Amino acid sequence: MDQDNSEEPQEQMQDLEHLAEEQKKAQDYLRRLKYLQAEFENYRKRTEKQVNELTVRSNEKLVAALLCVVDDLERALDSGKETNEGSALLKGIEMIHKNLTRMLEKEGLERIDAVGKVFDPKLHEIVVRIPRNDCEEGLVLEEVRKGFVFKGRILRPSMVNVSCLDKEAKNNE
Repeated sequence: MDQDNSEEPQEQMQDLEHLAEEQKKAQDYLRRLKYLQAEFENYRKRTEKQVNELTVRSNEKLVAALLCVVDDLERALDSGKETNEGSALLKGIEMIHKNLTRMLEKEGLERIDAVGKVFDPKLHEIVVRIPRNDCEEGLVLEEVRKGFVFKGRILRPSMVNVSCLDKEAKNNE
C-alpha cells in the first residue's frame, strides 16, 4: 500500500505539471487571438480609410472634369449675351454637349441603343404600349428617355414606347 500512496502524489505532480503546461498554451493562444483581433481591426480601419480616400480622389477627378464643362457653359452664355443671337448660343451648347458626352464615354459610359430593338426588361422600361400590326410585338418604337450602361452595369434603363398587337384590327381579319 505504501507503494500505491507514493505513486499517487507522483501522478498528481505530473498532472499538475501537465495542467500548468496546458494553461501556458491556453494563455499563449489567448495572447495570439487578441493580437490577431487587434491586427484585423487595424486592417479593417486601414482598408476603410483607403476606400474613403479612393472615393474622394475619384470624385475630385469627376469634379475637375466637370469644371471644364462649367467653363464652356459660361463662355457659351457670355457669347450668347454679347451677340444676342440664339444660333451662337445653340451652337455653343451643342459643342458642350458633344464634349461632355465624349468625356463620359471615355470614362466608360455607353448609351443603350433602344429604337428598333426588341424590348428587353433588363435594358428598357415600358412607358406606353402602342397597338400596331405593321411590325412585330415588343419592338421599341420610340425612346422617351435615354438609358445608359456604365462599365458593363445598367446605370439607367431606357424608357421606351413599345409595339403591341392591335386586337381590334386582328379581330377584323
